[in-house]
Parts: sequence; C-alpha cells; structure tokens
Amino acid sequence: MTSQREQSADERKGEGQLGDSVDVREHGAAREGQPQTLDRRLFMQLVVFDSRGKSGALDALRELGAELERRQAPSVLYEDLSHPDSIGLLAYSEDPSDFVTKVRGAYASARELGLRVRPALSMIGRTYSSGFEPDLEYWLLRRPRETVQNPAWPWAIWYPLRRSGAFERLPPEVKGQILREHAQIGKAYGAKDLAHDIRLACHGLDAHDNEFVIGLVGKELYPLSHLLQAMRRTRQTSEYISQMGPFFVGRVAWRSPA
Repeated sequence: MTSQREQSADERKGEGQLGDSVDVREHGAAREGQPQTLDRRLFMQLVVFDSRGKSGALDALRELGAELERRQAPSVLYEDLSHPDSIGLLAYSEDPSDFVTKVRGAYASARELGLRVRPALSMIGRTYSSGFEPDLEYWLLRRPRETVQNPAWPWAIWYPLRRSGAFERLPPEVKGQILREHAQIGKAYGAKDLAHDIRLACHGLDAHDNEFVIGLVGKELYPLSHLLQAMRRTRQTSEYISQMGPFFVGRVAWRSPA
C-alpha cells in the first residue's frame, strides 16, 4: 500500500507533468530547422448597430469613423447589405483591452447618433495557428489586417460556427483529412482572387458557445456565397458542423487610415 507521504509525492509529480504540458504559444512550421513559436495573436470583434434614430446610416458612418480615427482604433465600417439602417464595426487589436477602452469609448458617439447594438450579430475571436504556417507572425498578425484593409476587397461575410462533439473524438489522422478537404477548397478560391478567409477561434469568448468566427472577404459578393455553397459538400460541414450563423453581409464604407 502506498503511504500518504508517497501519494503526495506522486500527486506533485503528476501536477508538475501537467504544468509542463501547458503551452499557450502559437506554433508554426519549422524554419531553417528551428521551431516557430509566438505568444502574440490578433483579436477581432464585429459589432453591428441599428442606426434608426435622429441620424441616418450614412451620417452615422461618417461620425463614427471620425471618432474611431481620433481614438486611433484600427477598424473597418460596413454598410449592412440586408438591413438599410444597419452598419457593422469590425475592430482589431493584439490587446483585447483596447475593445473596452479605445473602441468602447467610440460607442458614446454611437449612442448620441441613435445607434443601437444588435447583440445577435456580435462576434469576437482570435487568430490561431494550425502548426503548418511557413511564416507564423505574418499569418497571425499581418495577414488578417491586410485582408480587411485591402481596398480591392470591399465585400465581406462574417459568421460564427460550432463543430459537434463527435468531431473532437475522431482520430487525429481522420480529422486531418477532413480539415485538408476544407482547406483545399478555400485555397483554390484564394488563388483565383475570388475569396480570402480570416479564421478566428472564439472558445469561451462567444455568448452562444460557438468555437470559431469566419470572415470571407473579396472584390465581389457572389464568389463568397459560391464558396460557402461549395463548402456545404465537405465532410466537415455536412457531418460535423452543428451550428452556423447568424451571417453578417457587408460592404466596406470606411477604413481606418493605414
């Protein structure tokens, strides 16, 4: 029988092993034989407003854009395709406290303009690595900024999703095959400049327990819709996505200065 003293030592050893296994850094593909790691990531938040009030949508866009620029809050403002009195604010930062300080401060102007938040369309997530990125810093920090700020790509579709628990119980090699099928379709659309994606993880950040936020960005709207249609046929979407949406569809009306 193991003594109480021996049990405590065993427990401490197990706790130490668990602690050693916790690694919150992002990991990319090895470069010149050296592993890539980075403890930085970009947070992106979409908040959608109903602008019915004393100011119209266009006036609200101008005023809110000026306030965001004054506060030096990197962001994009969208006209909502499906709601003529609605606008979307996409803000991003490596420091999530900026959403509470810089961006939230701009909401005071929004309220004065009669803007009201539409909570069902609020989304937030963080960039993450898959372990195969050849340039980890570019993928996590610069690529998402360049994608939403590209003047040639004014259209965007943003939506959250959640996979079923069954997906997480699949063997790693099976999950890899399923994810590769999905990724290959996205790469094909990107190679033809039809659609460019932003993938964000939102575990524990989403009010409805979604796991990811996806942004599809491009120069025209139709290819973005076509990509989503093509994705429906993949095994991941057809078998293991338990929830998608709501969807926000917008066209850029203002971007913060580079």
